[in-house]
Amino acid sequence: MAREDAVRCLRCLLYALNLLFWLMSVCVLGVAAWIRDSLNTVLTLTAHTRLEEAAVLTYSPAVHPVFIAVCCLLFIVAMVGYCGTLRCDLLLLSWYFCSLLLIFCVELASAVWTYDQPPVQRSDMISLKSRMPNFGLQRYQWLTHTWNSFQTEFKCCGVIYFTDWLEMTEMEFPPDSCCSNQYPGCARQAHLHDLSDLHQEGCGPKIYSFIRGTKQLQVLRFLGVSIGVAQILAMALTLTLLWALYYGRKAPEPDSVAPPPQDDTAPLTVTHGASAEAPPSGCNRTNKACNAGAHAKTTELQFEMERLS
Repeated sequence: MAREDAVRCLRCLLYALNLLFWLMSVCVLGVAAWIRDSLNTVLTLTAHTRLEEAAVLTYSPAVHPVFIAVCCLLFIVAMVGYCGTLRCDLLLLSWYFCSLLLIFCVELASAVWTYDQPPVQRSDMISLKSRMPNFGLQRYQWLTHTWNSFQTEFKCCGVIYFTDWLEMTEMEFPPDSCCSNQYPGCARQAHLHDLSDLHQEGCGPKIYSFIRGTKQLQVLRFLGVSIGVAQILAMALTLTLLWALYYGRKAPEPDSVAPPPQDDTAPLTVTHGASAEAPPSGCNRTNKACNAGAHAKTTELQFEMERLS
């Protein structure tokens, strides 16, 4: 009974952990997709610079196809673990344990890969100014769209200050994406009348902060650590459940003790061709009192028959 209760408890815990794996996998994929959009914009602006290398070093494990594949595999592995726990199948549970161990090793390697901070300094932000002269040109529409998207999303203007647009290009005023309240011609209106309508912070510090790590990346790392801890716990519980199921099936079932055979028929003593009466029902060879009574009655019967003869 105690072993059955322990197995039932282990199965309930594994059900809960598999459900947690499903939820965490979905959250990781969602955060990775959220980071990918901003990362693509940063990589476009920092192309062929040290900032690009630093961004790739920081975020590549988070959006790498291998990492995405591991999260999808974890979702499938959790389903297999659920089925194995439900059916108490030793083969499925063994495959579940090996898969969790493999995924854990990949996640550990990814954590070691992203442990070191990328070698980037604030002075590297100046290299972004080399991308500004191509803004607005017909052949660089993709770059124009990237600058506008980044300045709108991160609420910044220029590299260090909005005057960088006036220094590095032939424009007389910044792009409209620098306005806090955007509408056609807002940047010109703000440049002539009220500069406070423009974003006062440059995009260089924003990119530097992004490369050093954003809140989304911190959330992703927290989810990774949580999944790792849950995997260790799931592997320990799976091993315990495998041990309980294996030895539970291997142990022989207790045999029921059969009662000794009862012999209700006592031996009959026949003298002079006459048959003696059988001893009372319920007497057996192991009951001395019953045998003694039967012997006395038989002797008395013999004596009576000899007297009559």
